[in-house]
Amino acid sequence: MTETATGPFVHYQVTNGVATLTFDSPHNRNALSSKLVTELLRGLDDATTDDAVRTIVLAHTGTTFCAGADLTEASDADPAVAADERTRVMLAVLRRLVETPKPVIAQVDGNVRAGGMGIVAACDLVVAGPNSSFALTEVRIGLAPFMISLTLLPKLDPRAASRYYLTGEKFDAAVAADIGLVTVTSDDPAAEVARLCAELRKGSPQGLAEAKRLVNADVLAGFDTSAEHLARRSASFFGTPEVREGMLAFLQRRPPSWAE
Repeated sequence: MTETATGPFVHYQVTNGVATLTFDSPHNRNALSSKLVTELLRGLDDATTDDAVRTIVLAHTGTTFCAGADLTEASDADPAVAADERTRVMLAVLRRLVETPKPVIAQVDGNVRAGGMGIVAACDLVVAGPNSSFALTEVRIGLAPFMISLTLLPKLDPRAASRYYLTGEKFDAAVAADIGLVTVTSDDPAAEVARLCAELRKGSPQGLAEAKRLVNADVLAGFDTSAEHLARRSASFFGTPEVREGMLAFLQRRPPSWAE
């Protein structure tokens, strides 16, 4: 394991009432490894319970915001056990982002893939820079966007959801804004996030919390009614021949058998 892989994967910093959680796991493109997820949840808990924090920002180092599941971990573990654990953890992350009473802003200026898309959709505001690209690549490894649909489908235009769920093709920040995934595009995402944080500062903590609760009521209802079913469906696919082939092809950087 490299020195980069042993350090903190999520840096936590509070400045002027803004808690910034920065993904910094370049060796796997900020994939949702168990370590990154643990540190992310800890950071969200710290920010939520700190009265000095008014807004939470998710940022990233490098050219990727989040690449989704860590397929190296996924391929090394027992498929059934590991898949169930990953689905539960992913649901916990998504629900925490939606439920925390403080506004959460995603500051994106890089690639967002698979599970990273669910995290972006779970945020209240999303600022995307010119280097951003987005894709739902699950179908290309024999899966589908099961759990992240809980946050994605309430935000996306239905026709766009059909297109990008099925094709797995990339789209840019402008398209992401057009279809509802991104709030605003900016050539300087950090400056735009700072501006939005200043606007949010004008809202009272209880006012912001109740406004967020109103906006996210239907999303949380979806968690209550569908999360368990989606988790079981997702876990049931790991270990199937197509997923094994899809993951192996991804790790070997070659097309899977069905695409040849």
